[in-house]
Amino acid sequence: MSRVFQPSRRSFLRSVGGGAGILALAGLVADERAQAATNPLAPREPNFAPRAKRVIWLFMHGGPSQVDLFDPKPDLAKFAGKPLPESFGQVMTRRDVAKNPLLGPIKPFQPRGDSGIEISDFLPHIAECADDLFVIRSMHGDSVNHPQSVYQMNTGSILMGKPSVGSWVAYGLGSENQNMPAFVVLPDPGGGLKGGPPAWGSGFLPATYQGVTMRPGAAPILDLRPQEQITAGQQRNILDLVQRMNRDHVQQRAGDDELAARVSAYELAFRMQAEAPELVDISHETPQTHALYGLDNPKTDEFGQRCLLARRMLESGVRFVQLYSGGTVGWDAHDDVEDNHTDLCAQTDKPIAGLLKDLRQRGLLDDTLVIWGGEFGRMPMSEQGTGRDHNPWGYSYWLAGAGIRGGRSYGATDAIGLRAAEDKVHVRDFHATVLHLMGIDHEYLSVLHHGLEERLTGPSEAHVVQAVLS
Repeated sequence: MSRVFQPSRRSFLRSVGGGAGILALAGLVADERAQAATNPLAPREPNFAPRAKRVIWLFMHGGPSQVDLFDPKPDLAKFAGKPLPESFGQVMTRRDVAKNPLLGPIKPFQPRGDSGIEISDFLPHIAECADDLFVIRSMHGDSVNHPQSVYQMNTGSILMGKPSVGSWVAYGLGSENQNMPAFVVLPDPGGGLKGGPPAWGSGFLPATYQGVTMRPGAAPILDLRPQEQITAGQQRNILDLVQRMNRDHVQQRAGDDELAARVSAYELAFRMQAEAPELVDISHETPQTHALYGLDNPKTDEFGQRCLLARRMLESGVRFVQLYSGGTVGWDAHDDVEDNHTDLCAQTDKPIAGLLKDLRQRGLLDDTLVIWGGEFGRMPMSEQGTGRDHNPWGYSYWLAGAGIRGGRSYGATDAIGLRAAEDKVHVRDFHATVLHLMGIDHEYLSVLHHGLEERLTGPSEAHVVQAVLS
């Protein structure tokens, strides 16, 4: 004979109380998930202990000449004016540069610092920081053209539409400051980047992770401020209403990354209205700091301001800052290397050295990675007598900070600086190394896109440059 269990009033209330607690916990978890869905920039833990918490990438748009700046070639000086030796083989470019004679280094190289690493007289101020620099002299990529090489250096692919390095870092680590984006771009006011804004785009990642372009002055971001007749309270009420509707929409459409990114962007834009103008106000910096960055000189003032802004952004919690040098032409010295590089080195040399010194003085260089380089280098042969053509087969980059032991060079090009010859570093190896310094394993940072596991370093094999870590 079966019996029906009838709980006492006390046990019934106890059970109901426990159930209510479970319901409350479930509600909290749901709230956290909803918050994570609408806050894709929430900070996340790296795969392992990082050496670098933040990055400044000084991108020299147009292709600086490695054989005139960081890669001394005595043989190039020795054989200047003579044809390219047949032993170097055919050079596949869009011009028949093999008919042009070798062009020797424009300015002499000198041993610098305690390390004695050689740097050109083009860069006397950066030369003072030689012991901080780890110079890679064996970089190489896959395209001779500007747009494709700009894309490859910035996104890992010669094709437009892939996420940029800064976007991958923001996707992997989020932002340390919820009032600022994780990835900020300071473009050259001359404009004309070959390849355009997709170089700092988020590609198939949510739009939240793309680079946010900023500039010096009272309006760091165009159209950020509301119309004058709308008060802050009115704007807050409008935004709250829109966000409530958006969140209801998101809950009904789980996994809609684009919508979640849009919700996050509205909130971020509102918060930035208060913080961004203060961030770009450099009037409170000391006269000594202004002089350090070259703000007291019309030649260096513009680039120096952006270098100083980059430092201020790092201090505010921005993880990745990319600063471009060179407008429409930039470092693209087809006609006259001496004229082109003299001008651009004069603009950037002192501000970059000032940035390195300032980061060190403030204790930021130890966990900040500074990167310098362009989309490719330049040929050892002459073009139009005094210029140089594009060279993606062997060029130079340097790294500083992030615990990297400086005053060293790694890899080498051949005797005249034409091709990477020793310890070659492909662009994807370089990207794997940058991610590693940020505490990210490049093989695990991926996203499923159209059925494929996409990575910054692509499907091909990529290796971290271990010498950077030693």
